Amino acid sequence: MFSHLTRQRWRAFRSRRAAYGSLLLLAGLCALSLAAELLANNRPLLLRYEGSWYAPVLVRYAPATFGQEGTFVADYRRLSLGPGDWAIWPPIPWGPYETDLALAAFPAPPGGRHWLGTDDKGRDLLVRLLYGFRLSMVYALSVWAVSFALGMTFGALQGFFGGWIDFLGQRLSEVWSSVPVFFLILILIAIFTPGLPLLIALSALFGWPHIAQYQRAEFLALRRREFVLAAEASGASTVRIMALHILPNALTPFVTFTPFTIAQGITGIAALDYLGFGVPPPTPSWGELLRQALSHFGTAWWLATFTVGSMFVTLLLLVLINEGIREAFDPHRYRG
Repeated sequence: MFSHLTRQRWRAFRSRRAAYGSLLLLAGLCALSLAAELLANNRPLLLRYEGSWYAPVLVRYAPATFGQEGTFVADYRRLSLGPGDWAIWPPIPWGPYETDLALAAFPAPPGGRHWLGTDDKGRDLLVRLLYGFRLSMVYALSVWAVSFALGMTFGALQGFFGGWIDFLGQRLSEVWSSVPVFFLILILIAIFTPGLPLLIALSALFGWPHIAQYQRAEFLALRRREFVLAAEASGASTVRIMALHILPNALTPFVTFTPFTIAQGITGIAALDYLGFGVPPPTPSWGELLRQALSHFGTAWWLATFTVGSMFVTLLLLVLINEGIREAFDPHRYRG
């Protein structure tokens, strides 16, 4: 299924323990964030109440189901459990939007009730960091997928066909690359209602030219190679030649730029949220926590420490992964 060179590169990447371990750790963190509702929530995972079974973490039940009136959301903490009733709570029994009204003041320092403390609204910081990590990765991976799909498509068309297609593509890339992307995104977000889909669309729309340039160079270098000419002589279609013969040998930019693009996405969404142009509150985000840290600088050290620490560890993992990829894809490694 995979070529001999691909297997060699994978073995070379796995031989770098720091890079391979970082990849496994980052994948594990992503898996935990996807299951954040099962790890941190103010709704039980499973509830046995008056002879009936409920799964509040998966289904939102009407408060009247549990005899609660005058509210639109069931409060499971105030639920009176009788004989035979029980509830299984997540390891962290706090929701991302829940304020701990039992605290004397906000933000509260780390303690047994809140392991990393709370933010200035009394919400558990560890929970906000966990959900914020998921938001950052969803944004970064989505921008990476869309922008790389656009960039690789445009670059492949330019490099394979050349001529006026390459000429127009180059001019478009030059114009698109000269646009001050960050400021333009700020203007557009100020005009339209901010939201995660809009942020992803705008970032991806202006993020494809750089990968298109590298993909174009790869296709230009490969389109006259012997295996491509042999495929053309055998009557293979243009789409088959591009997808099955050239693309698998032109994935170096795709692989090597992936960690950088994801890291850029994480810092990008944090910057937008910090400036107030990102996802609307009270959505958990690292940028919003950084803004709180600045507002309480010197009085709530845990806000800056744990938020910056979370970003640092995530970006460090991506840097180590990129080092392993660069080593594995080094052409000098396979000469001779």
